[in-house]
Order: sequence, then structure tokens, then C-alpha cells
Amino acid sequence: MKKLFLSIGLAFLTMSSYSQTSDNYRFVENNNGPRLGYSPQSGVKILTVDGLNFKDLNRNGKLDKYEDWRLPIDERAKDLAKKMSVEQIAGLMLYSGHQSIPSADFGFGAGTYNGKPFSQSGANPWELSDAQRKFLKDDNLRHVLLVGVQSPEVAAKWSNEMQAYVEGIGLGIPANNSSDPRHSGQVAGSTVAEFNAGAGGEISVWPDGLGMAATFEPELVKKFGHIAAQEYRALGIGTALSPQIDLASEPRWYRASMTFGESPALSTDMARAYIDGFQTSTGKDEIADGWGYKSVNAMAKHWPSGGPEEAGRDGHWAFGKFAVYPGNNFETHLKPFTDGAFKLDGKTSMASAVMPYYTISYNQAKDGTNLANGFSKYIIKDLLREKYNYDGVVCTDWLITADEGQTPGDFAGKPWGVEAKTIAERHYIALMAGMDQFGGNNEMGPVIEAYNMGVKEHGKNFMRNRFEQSAVRLLRNIFHLGLFENPYLDAQESAKIVGNPDFMQEGYNTQLKSIVMLKNKNNILPIRERKTVYIPEIYTPSVKDWWGNWSKPSLQVPADIEMVKKYYDVTNDPAKADFAIVFISGPYSNNDGGGYDKNDRKEGGNGYVPITLQYGTYTASDAREHSIAAGDPVIDPTIANRSYKGKTVTASNTMDLRTVLTTKEIMCDKPVIVVVNLSRGMVFNEFENKVDGILARFSVGEQPVLDIISGKYEPSGLLPMQMPANMSTVEKQHEDVPFDMECHKDTEGNVYDFAYGLNWKGVINDARTAKYGIK
Repeated sequence: MKKLFLSIGLAFLTMSSYSQTSDNYRFVENNNGPRLGYSPQSGVKILTVDGLNFKDLNRNGKLDKYEDWRLPIDERAKDLAKKMSVEQIAGLMLYSGHQSIPSADFGFGAGTYNGKPFSQSGANPWELSDAQRKFLKDDNLRHVLLVGVQSPEVAAKWSNEMQAYVEGIGLGIPANNSSDPRHSGQVAGSTVAEFNAGAGGEISVWPDGLGMAATFEPELVKKFGHIAAQEYRALGIGTALSPQIDLASEPRWYRASMTFGESPALSTDMARAYIDGFQTSTGKDEIADGWGYKSVNAMAKHWPSGGPEEAGRDGHWAFGKFAVYPGNNFETHLKPFTDGAFKLDGKTSMASAVMPYYTISYNQAKDGTNLANGFSKYIIKDLLREKYNYDGVVCTDWLITADEGQTPGDFAGKPWGVEAKTIAERHYIALMAGMDQFGGNNEMGPVIEAYNMGVKEHGKNFMRNRFEQSAVRLLRNIFHLGLFENPYLDAQESAKIVGNPDFMQEGYNTQLKSIVMLKNKNNILPIRERKTVYIPEIYTPSVKDWWGNWSKPSLQVPADIEMVKKYYDVTNDPAKADFAIVFISGPYSNNDGGGYDKNDRKEGGNGYVPITLQYGTYTASDAREHSIAAGDPVIDPTIANRSYKGKTVTASNTMDLRTVLTTKEIMCDKPVIVVVNLSRGMVFNEFENKVDGILARFSVGEQPVLDIISGKYEPSGLLPMQMPANMSTVEKQHEDVPFDMECHKDTEGNVYDFAYGLNWKGVINDARTAKYGIK
């Protein structure tokens, strides 16, 4: 047999020991050891020691501990951390802004290729953009957040290009790509993955967090995690910025859609199952302790819960910077973390990363400070690190160190509690509080400045040890996945894995189980016969996105008519219809993170307005006279009271209500079924007594709904949140207390409480309701 001699000074490889892929990456096998993947262009060679093969990542011709896959991960991580310069560790602490593959020509996710927009560059969609090359090389960044990708194959090729690029830089540390949740369907009026521009290609589709909770089956969520992890790894993604395990105890919070609802017990079990599913590898895929080639790091968020936002306003903006605890219920919000994410059933034992939320947990820090969670020594060091012994990665939410906007309603940086500090000072405060990583920061300069501040205050040895402490945590999560041995993907295999028919079917089955039947007057459902249905058009209003851009209004049928025709005949004439289905979204408003109106501020008010959960005009007569928290020392220091008592708002999609009522009127005595997409709490008393059936869905499409309406499947979902009787009870409930509202009671005598749902026989009472129902 011919032999290929490699000039590495230690050994040689036979031709049979490696193969070359079409992407020009080489793979080297080890008997009873890992497969090694490397790019010849990176300059990395293969060392053979004791008859085993290793990658010479730093190209020094000898086997270093961090290159030795036989050693424990902590030993490898500590060895590598000691070899890293301050600049390299600072880069490891960065987490990139949102990256689209390829970069957009303009707007969100924009980038250039050799100085030109992608469409004019002649570049392949999987090539690295100019900005990506810069932050990977000049800033030593190794954690990349992906949003949109053109296709699974393009994502895999981009990942290979990027891994080959960083393999040839410095110590050869591979990149750890990540993603926000990308598996839920997109339905008008729903809150989908944060900043998610689409997964690209076909990926298995599942309900959102509330929909998963509506199944009341943690094992389904564990199965989702196992499937999603395989798809993530096929896309080159090693970290999931999920699960979102905040308790949705505040029904107006727009991010409730991605939580597991308001039950501490259910959320805790769902958190544990989700993380076990994502992180656990088994059999030949396992490297050690449950970690391996099918594992994905889970970043549980948002410590210590972003759920109790005052009046439902969200911390992405200055108007929502405060989480409040009028019910003194802070400890309950920790349960999904302390009893779930940190106490897994699987061998990985705990979530490998945690993200604090933007909010200031108002008056909860024992040291008397009111700083956002990512800056709070009490919240991170004293509580998370010391009391609960958490030693995984703690990463800031995106842009907490950046400067805020010019008004409380501007979407910009979120430095709550340290607004008057410099960007570098904010980095230093976060580091001293116990943070390891900075979300949305592509530049290492401020981290180096923070390091120098620490040297001046504490000395060089202290800061070097502090940096190495974070480096070990960050490196551990890369070693867990086997990326140091082989970060390369087979693009064709990725295309086969992502969204394969088996994964699609599992997702669809869970969509079916997530749908909740709320009302079934006179057992109108199921409608098994092939009858004629009328589906009215829905007006979708023009609304502002996070950056203030207005969408285009539209009037269209909110369903795929060709799909509907597989179940029923369809007519545009209500007089010819046997029944009607009205597809609507829960009430939403412009800038629905919200409860703030710039026009109100310009006209002399404080800017704060109600967040409504009803469609019709709402006046907040029962709101607090005085807000619990207030204050912004930089952009609006004069506002000491954020109360909106007596102010009036109307939901942007108020026409959804008019469509329901009009449809019932023109259908006369013929049945009207309402299908509502729920993303948080909702007041049903405006139309419930006028209609015959109500189904709730959670960011899933029309087909599973039609499968239930037609009787192909029986509904089994349960409400993961209380549905309030009116807005008065919403105003009077405590943001931090679950299950403290008067719930809607319908014409059939059923109460829309937590864990309520109907099947064909009536109200569901089973093992799930016995375990998780309100005691």
C-alpha cells in the first residue's frame, strides 16, 4: 500500500486512514476513538501518538493537552484557557449580532462581500461576509448567532467555510453557532422566534412554547428537543438560545407565547424535558457524560424570570425595564430553573448556559441595588453562582451594554440601571457581577477596556484568573459537542436530516395535541360530513415592527383554500354555507412589547398607556393610581409615575371582533366556529356568547385545526394560562402571582381556567389535569 508522508515530525498516515470530501475537507479515523475532520487549507496537520490520531490545532508540532481527546474536558479546557491571550479570551466572551446566510443587501442582517452587497458581489451564498471575517479574525469572536439561512445545504456549507477559516487562526478554536427557536409556525398576530428571519428550507414545524405547554406532556417536549437537536447540528448549530422558562404570570406580556405558561410545576417539568432532549447524546453519538455529536447546548432563559413585567410592558425597551413583585412571589419564579433546568434527569445534569433577562428585578437584590439582572451582583453571583452553585456559562441578553435610544419607546441598547455609565464600564460591571459573555457584541475593544479597569482595581493576577474562569466555562461547551475533533458537515446529509418526513410527522402530531377546544355548544363539533363552509376574509392592519417600520395592511382569506377543499366544499356566499370558520388572532397592538405611546408623551402625558387583551375600546379605570417602579436617569428622568389609569386604547386588530360578529349575523342560525391564535391571555367575553365553537391554536397552521374540526382527530389540549373574565381582573392581578384572575365563564357553564379543555365527551379530566391542575 502506498503511504502519504506528512512532514509533522511525529508520524505518518496511510492512504486508508483518511478520505477527502467534495468540499475538500479531510477526515481521519481512530480505532475506538473520534473521527477527526480538518481543512488542509487551515494549516492544521495530524499528529499520531501511541498509534492514535490528533489534530495539531496550534501547529506547534506537538500534542498539547487541549488537543488530546483522551483527557477529561475540564482538563482540556483549563489547558487551553491558560494558553489564550487576554485578547483571545475577550473574543471568546463575544456573542455576535444576528447573522443571515447570506447577508441581506440592506436593513436587518445586511452585510457586504468584498465591499459589495451580496446580490452584486458574485459570491456564493455560503461564503463569509466581510463583517464575519473581521469579527472572527480581528476580534477573536467564536460564538455566532444565526437567524435566516437560505437552505439547510447552504447553512452546512457556510458552517464548513467558517470552521475552516477559524481553524487556521491562532489556537484553532472552533466556532459555536447558535439559534433562537426556529421550529414554530408563523401565524398572523403571533409572536414567533425573536428576530427569526426564517429557518430556510423545510424544517420540522412544532407549536410554540405555549402550544408545547398545552399538550401537558413533557415527554413530547423531550422528543422535540431530541429531534430539534439533530436538525440544529445538521445546520451547524451547537447552542440553542432556549428554552424560555419564564413563568407567564403576567397575562399581558407579549413574550408569553414562547414560555411554558404560568404553572410553576408544569414549566419546571417542561424545562427539564426540553433540555434533556437537546443536550443528551446516546450510544455511538455519546462522547462522555451524555454529551456528544448529537448534543446541543441549551441556554435557559431568562434568569430569574422576565415574566412579572410591570403592566405587561417588555424589557426590550426602556418603558418596560422593571419586573415587579407585588405578591412577594420572587422565589416561585426561580423554580423552573432551580428544580428544572439545574436538576435534569439526563446525564448532562444541568443546562449548559443561562441568560438573564433585560429587566431590573425591582427591589429584590439584598444589597439594595436596582440594576438589570445582567449587571446585578446579587442576582448573578450571590444567587445564581453561590446559592444555587451554577457553574455553567452565563450570557447577557443582546445589547445590554449598548446605549439606549432617545425616547423610552426606541429600540436600541438596554443598559437598565447603568444608563449613565460608559459602554466599557457596563462590560466591567457585568464581569464583576459574574457574567461570562456579551450578547450582540462583535467587538472585543470594550471587553479589553473592562479588563484594564479590573487590573487597575484588583491587579493583573486577579483579572487574569477572572478571564480564565469564564474561558473555561465557554470552552467546555465547545468541547462537549466534539467540535474540536470534527466541526465539519456533509451538506447533502444535512439536507436529508433537516425536516425529514419522520421529523415532520412528529411535529405535526404535536401540533394536533396542542390545540385546545374551548367551546362546543350542542356538540356542533366534529363536523364529519362534507358540508359547505364559509371562511371570511380577515383584515390585517398596518402595524409597526420593533424598529418603527410599518407593515402593509391586507385583506385576505386566512387559510389555504385548496387545503380546506380536501375537507369541505368552500363558498364565498354565506347564504350557501352550512357553517362558517372564522380564523382570528388574539388582540394585539402596535409595538406590542408595549404600553407606551410617543404621541401621548408629546402631548404632555407620561407616555404610558394600557396593554389590552380585548378587541374593543378599553379604558383602564381599574389601573394602579401609581406605578410600582419608574425612572430613567438619562432620557426621561422626570417621569416618576408610569400609571396609565383612565387612559383609553383599542387593539390594532379590532376588526377581528367585527368579523366574528358580522359573520354570526349573516349566518343567522347556522353554526360559527372561531379559531383563535393565542399568544398570551385574552378576554373572550366580547364574542363567546355569539358563537357555537371555539378552538385555540398556538402558532400552528390550519391543517391540524381542520383535522380536529372534521373529526379526524380528537382535541386533547389544555389551557396553559388562565383566560381572564375581563380587563378589570387583569388590572387587579399581581404580575408575579400565577392563577390569580377571575376567569371567563361561557354559555355552557365552563370556566376558561388553567388546565381547562374539551374533548368530544366534554371537559377533560385525566392524569394530566390531576397532576398539574390548580389544587
